This record gives sequence, structure tokens and C-alpha cells, in this order.
Amino acid sequence: MEYAENILGTIGNTPLVKINRLTKDLPCLVLAKYETFNPGNSVKDRMAVKMIEDAEADGRLKPGGTIVEGTSGNTGMGLALAAIVKGYKCIFVTTDKQSKEKVDVLKAVGARVEVCPTDVEPEDPRSYYSVAKRLGEETENSWYVNQYDNPSNMLAHYESTGPEIWKQTDGKVTHFVVGVGTGGTISGVGKYLKEQNPEVKIWGVDTYGSVFKKYHETGIFDKNEIYPYITEGIGEDILPENVDFSIIDGFTKVTDKDAAIYTQRLAREEGMFLGNSAGAAIKGVLQLKEHFKKDDIVVVLFHDHGSRYVGKMFNEDWMRAQGFIE
Repeated sequence: MEYAENILGTIGNTPLVKINRLTKDLPCLVLAKYETFNPGNSVKDRMAVKMIEDAEADGRLKPGGTIVEGTSGNTGMGLALAAIVKGYKCIFVTTDKQSKEKVDVLKAVGARVEVCPTDVEPEDPRSYYSVAKRLGEETENSWYVNQYDNPSNMLAHYESTGPEIWKQTDGKVTHFVVGVGTGGTISGVGKYLKEQNPEVKIWGVDTYGSVFKKYHETGIFDKNEIYPYITEGIGEDILPENVDFSIIDGFTKVTDKDAAIYTQRLAREEGMFLGNSAGAAIKGVLQLKEHFKKDDIVVVLFHDHGSRYVGKMFNEDWMRAQGFIE
């Protein structure tokens, strides 16, 4: 008989799926690493379990403890699933720009959720970084995950996602493109792929309102680059320790409007019902067209599922209110 011991045994080994219509004008083969097949419907399941297991191993997370984390939703889901299996409680802190569906989903799996304002400085005591840190200090027998600076985040992708992509492409992958938030995925996958073949190009997809692209190109952390944006799950107003800029060959920035429209187009033209960052990622691939040649194999990673965004990118009234469609 074939079965997993529990739901965590189904994480990983997600398929590569060819993109057909949206990439028809590109000279290369574009393959999506389709992470919504993970049980929590996102790539974050991989690093959530890895961070928990590493914290258990060195005693930071003790039996019956409470997991505390700031999350845009998907890391929280992965942590919550692992917490249920392993017997922990969860407190998650998120921002008011995240979709209602994300908050509801976290509550559905038994987590306590605190919602903080988006439009405040990271150092502000009301920010979701500050509130998560404070709750981690105040809550008895708790462990504050801090996915941004937790090395297990990057290691999860170095140990699983990177090797899977290498094996699935028979070592022929030439470019890896992915939206960058905490930096764990791009840094872990990028490190592994470049160790196998230093010629593989690693491209990050950034959003307007985030500091990554300018910092990578100039080494300057420019606060003028920071302003509120709608795209979820990518971009930052801080420099997480998990972003290894030395591994990244370049960034391309995608507008909120393009990210939202291409999220819809993936569903309607490819049958891929995915999250907001997937729209940004595929638009990023199209923007990098001049970097691709005939025999190149481009892998783009799609983070999460469209069900988290039915009130936003898949809602015509919301799209119209943002000025994204006529």
C-alpha cells in the first residue's frame, strides 16, 4: 500500500508544467514549478516544516509550545499544518493589505491571527514585524520563527526545491525566475543550481515599492523606493538575511496592475488558478525576453493558489476599483 504517515509527508515533489499560450512569443521552453500541489497550497510548506524541525532539534521549540510568526499568509498555513500534526499552538501576525481569504484560512486551521497596519515603518511598534517579535517575547513557552532571517528557510529550498528542479529538467535548466520576498526560495534554489552549473542564471521578480532591485544594482538601501503596493507575497521594505544577493544575477520589477492582470490571464489562458505573485512572476519572465535564446529552459516558480485571492485579483469589481481594468 502507498500512503503518507501524515499530511506533512505530501510536501514537495511538485510537478513542472509547460506554459503554452502566454509564452508563445518567447524563443525558449518555459516550465512552471507548480507549488500549489503542496498540502497548504504553497511553496512555503517546505520551509515551514524545515524551520520547525530545526527548532525542535536544537531546543528552541519545546513540547506543547506556541509558534509565533509574522506572515502574509502562506508561511502561516505551512506552520499551522505542521503544528497540528506535531501538537503546537500558533499565533500569526499579518497586515491589513492581505486578502481576507488568507486570514480566514489561518483561523480555519486553528491559529490566532492579529492584523496590523501595512503603511507604517518596519520599526514602528504597530508594524507586523514589531508585533510578531513582541508576542514572541511575551508568550510563555513560545518560539518566534522570523522566516526573514531564519537560515532554515533558505536551506529547505537548497535541500528540496533546487534538487527537484535539477532532476526534473535533467540538468538542462538555464534560467530560474522567481518572486522575492523573504529570499529563501531564490537563495536556496539559486545556490543549488549554480553549484551544479555556474552558468545557470538566477532572476528575481520585484515589485514597485520594494527595495530589492535598486539595492542589488547599487548597494544602496534607498528609503525613497519604499511605498505601499498591492502585490502580495513579494518585495520588502527591509533586507532579509535570507536574500543572498551574490547568487542573484538580476531583478526585474513588475507593476501591481500587470501582476493582477497576468494572474487572471494564467487562469483564463493556461488553466492555472494561481496567486498574485504568479502573475508577477510570469510577467517578469516576459519582461526578460531578450535574455533568452532558442534552446534555453526557463523554470519559473509559482508560489500559491488562486483561492486566496477570489476577493481581489479574481473579483471584477475590485479590479475595476483599483483601475486595473476598464
